[in-house]
Amino acid sequence: MATAKHVLKRILMMLAGYLVSVLVGLIAVVAIYAALSALPNASAYFDVMGVSPIAVLVVPPLGMFVYFLTIVVTALQTLIFALIAELFSLRNVLLHMLFGAAAAAGGFFLIWPSSAEDMDPERWADIGIIAAAGLVAGLVYWLIAGRDAGFRRPLFER
Repeated sequence: MATAKHVLKRILMMLAGYLVSVLVGLIAVVAIYAALSALPNASAYFDVMGVSPIAVLVVPPLGMFVYFLTIVVTALQTLIFALIAELFSLRNVLLHMLFGAAAAAGGFFLIWPSSAEDMDPERWADIGIIAAAGLVAGLVYWLIAGRDAGFRRPLFER
């Protein structure tokens, strides 16, 4: 049986894991774009995208706006995934990474304007990069909160 103290601890760990993983995921986006722009024969698109995320990290108000926007567009799906992991005590690192990629991609689709440019390969490259950053964020979430997932207390803690 779960005690209120244990459940509160798990909720706080979920929140801390989420906030840190969003920050690390955004840093991963910058690192991936920077790495892609450094490749030989890289598209000019990646040169521009390699510089603009760095500007977000350098200018704090812009960075905070992007951080909070990311929280707004990914909070619901991340909450659903985290509650599923907690209720069923899912502690698999790959599952948390897939949850992170799905949450990041879902958030990107929420702000992706639908238009005739939907078939643009650069936009699909963006979704792949965002999903890869979501994998990294899922790993960070697992390191903070996912390894001990479960609202039910383990036997050795009683």
